[in-house]
Amino acid sequence: MEDYLNSKGLCHVCREEMTTIHAEAAPGLDIFVCEKCLESAKQNFIWICMHCGNVYIRPKSLVLQRLSDPKLQRAYRQCEDLQIIQGIERCVECAPEEIMEFVAAAKGEKNGGHC
Repeated sequence: MEDYLNSKGLCHVCREEMTTIHAEAAPGLDIFVCEKCLESAKQNFIWICMHCGNVYIRPKSLVLQRLSDPKLQRAYRQCEDLQIIQGIERCVECAPEEIMEFVAAAKGEKNGGHC
């Protein structure tokens, strides 16, 4: 257990700093985040693709302005003051077809299933 607490790795967000700050995102998968990137999470939403490792950083104010789903907007507003770095299963870089299918399906549900 002590080895886990003292383990050190390259920050998954900036890929510049070595850090001991980490969390287990999935069994056997540690995500390291340096203090600078953790501080950045106060003003930004940060997503890390668990499949390819791409990192997406967007200002919280911009994300909240662009959300049209009221439930999602309410959930993100509740997290506005928190430092959250989220893992996502797939991103547009590593699985563009899956993302496009998901968006098309979501639009179909929004329109009552009609084309």
